[in-house]
Amino acid sequence: QVQLVESGGGLVQAGGSLRLSCAASGRTFSSYAMGWFRQAPGKERVFVARILGSGMITYYADSAKGRFTISRDNAKNTVYLEMDSLKPEDTAVYYCAADQGSATIRTRTYHYEYWGQGTEVTVSS
Repeated sequence: QVQLVESGGGLVQAGGSLRLSCAASGRTFSSYAMGWFRQAPGKERVFVARILGSGMITYYADSAKGRFTISRDNAKNTVYLEMDSLKPEDTAVYYCAADQGSATIRTRTYHYEYWGQGTEVTVSS
């Protein structure tokens, strides 16, 4: 069982930056790939970024490439999402999720077994 708690959301102006954090419980954090998803109002939850257990391999949605960076600190049981050059269309609730699968590309919500409660990000124009 893994419990995930996100933090770091808030209101930011377009062009600004935010760093989201996701703290995980449990002693097997490094065995999970971690993902970030987001859900805008009235829309489905979509994939943003993924990082494998070692932290060496990452994968991004096209919307995140070049602006967002996913990283993890296995000693702290935490995964991060650094978001730069934010746009109003990045406004959403951001969720972290844990996946026992080890493939690099797993972007569907059903790939992930555990989810956090989400943190809200609002980007004003």
